[in-house]
Order: sequence, then structure tokens, then C-alpha cells
Amino acid sequence: QLQLVESGGGLVQPGGSLRLSCAASGFSLDYYAIGWFRQAPGKEREGLSCISSSGSSTNYADSVKGRFTISRDNAKNTVYLQMNSLKPEDTAVYYCAAFPSRVQAICVPRESIYWGQGTQVTVSS
Repeated sequence: QLQLVESGGGLVQPGGSLRLSCAASGFSLDYYAIGWFRQAPGKEREGLSCISSSGSSTNYADSVKGRFTISRDNAKNTVYLQMNSLKPEDTAVYYCAAFPSRVQAICVPRESIYWGQGTQVTVSS
């Protein structure tokens, strides 16, 4: 079964950190760009970050730039999202998705190939 599985979510206090993982099952992530997205209740899905298949190109939404870092370990078939200085407004379900490989990191939802089921992140004191 071809799937992406997110993990690492949970409850954290404001200012805290979490590292999310996106692991591929049944296929290799080597040939895909990977993007992280989130969706809070009552809000539209928000694109957060994207990393190219090689890892040489990344981009970030302004809302997370400087706080979140995307990385990948193709040997482990996993992409990570390190989230620091978390705020209550970061509370959401976080998803990863796979996209066609390009030199630049481009993760356009309509071009997505696989999506994970999501992991809940709650930032609260």
C-alpha cells in the first residue's frame, strides 16, 4: 500500500518545539518533492513549506519562516518539519504530501500525488 504517514504531533506549550515526521510506505521519496500543510478548524488549508526531491531547494510560508525548518533523509525515506517557537495559532492538523520532482521546491496542491492522514498539533498552556 502506497502511503505517507505523519507522526510527531502532540500537545506543547507556547514557545515549545516539536518535530514532525513524514514517512513513506510502499514507495521511495527520492523522486518526490514533499510539502507540509496544515488546517485549523474553520480555516482553509495552508501551505507551510516545501522541499525538492534532492533537498537542495526549500521554501516557507511567511507565517512560519524563521521558526520552522524542513529537511529530508532519503536514506530513511522520511521528511521532517522542525517546529520551534510554537504559538497557539499553530494549532492545527498537519499533513504532508508528495509532488512531482523538479529542481526547485514546488508543492502545488492540485499537483499532489499522495497525502498523509495528518497529525494533530496543539499549542496551549
